[in-house]
Amino acid sequence: MKKVALGMSGGIDSTMSALLLMEQGYEVIGLTMSIWDPSIPIEESTKSGCFGPGEVDDLAAAKLASEKLGIEHHVIRLQEGFRENVLDYFCSTYLDGKTPNPCVFCNQRMKFGLLQAQARAAGIEYDLFATGHYVRNRYDEASGRWQILKALDETKDQSYFLTFLSQEQIKGAIFPLGSMRKADLKAFAAERGWQYLIKKKESQDFLETDDYGVLFEEDTFQPGNIYDLDGKLVGKHNGLIHYTIGQRRNLGLSGMPEPYYVISIDARDNSLTVGPGQHLLGDRLIAGDVNWVSVEPIASPRRVSAKIRLAHEAAAATLIPRADGRIELVFDEPQLSITPGQVAVFYDQDALLGGGIIE
Repeated sequence: MKKVALGMSGGIDSTMSALLLMEQGYEVIGLTMSIWDPSIPIEESTKSGCFGPGEVDDLAAAKLASEKLGIEHHVIRLQEGFRENVLDYFCSTYLDGKTPNPCVFCNQRMKFGLLQAQARAAGIEYDLFATGHYVRNRYDEASGRWQILKALDETKDQSYFLTFLSQEQIKGAIFPLGSMRKADLKAFAAERGWQYLIKKKESQDFLETDDYGVLFEEDTFQPGNIYDLDGKLVGKHNGLIHYTIGQRRNLGLSGMPEPYYVISIDARDNSLTVGPGQHLLGDRLIAGDVNWVSVEPIASPRRVSAKIRLAHEAAAATLIPRADGRIELVFDEPQLSITPGQVAVFYDQDALLGGGIIE
């Protein structure tokens, strides 16, 4: 019997993943990351998130679910690793005037990286690693590569989050929910006596607070100027970390002829440039730190569908390789708020070809 280590949160997705695997004949071991650092002043909140004092409840939920399933369960403490691999990246990206995507890096570096490394170092042995992501994987004999495919339920697809996984990480993974719809999963849970999970609130964000400032030292960000597109000073901002491309709220501007949005962020002189919404439209981008997933690096332009953020509806584009290893995406139609620091991903139908960080 093969052993599967499962990233366990105690929610419906991971718990039902465990049950599905058990019914398929696997021996399941639950692994739960502990990443919360109480020295960071995040107050208890009704907002759900992976990082915050609510972790105490999440650990208890994972323990309860594991006991009910009758499986072995381990809490792996990764506070230092989370700070180095996720929090430091998050803060440095904002301070560089860009918008980070911590969930993508948490999956690659933590769930599919340190969590497994620390578990094995602790003597926990297993053959495969599973998560409750709505995504599929397979080996493609023609290319000799492991591929990531969108979930059959595209409304729940989470392939975007796994853009930076290596071939070795994909090869060792199993995704029980990739071929299921959320409604069917809830019905499955109800049939097997797990009704309480159906009503349980799911984590939807990185932090349990909207105030990202708690992660920064007070002297690392300063108020600065807001300019319009003509270079005219129109206001003051209260620190670049509070803003992203396309933002309209909390600019503190009045007397503008029409709604103004953040058009660009300049970390060098600590300034924002704002303007009318039409200036947010762009039809191309350059991305670096590219990770190729389902194919080898391409040598010539290729037609793809591409996303510039998780909530973006994939749009038709031409993917162009560059000699320096970066890629250019040229969209058929202009897209709204192409944001440096975010992850652009590209697909051929269901197959995730790869992704990179927007420059």
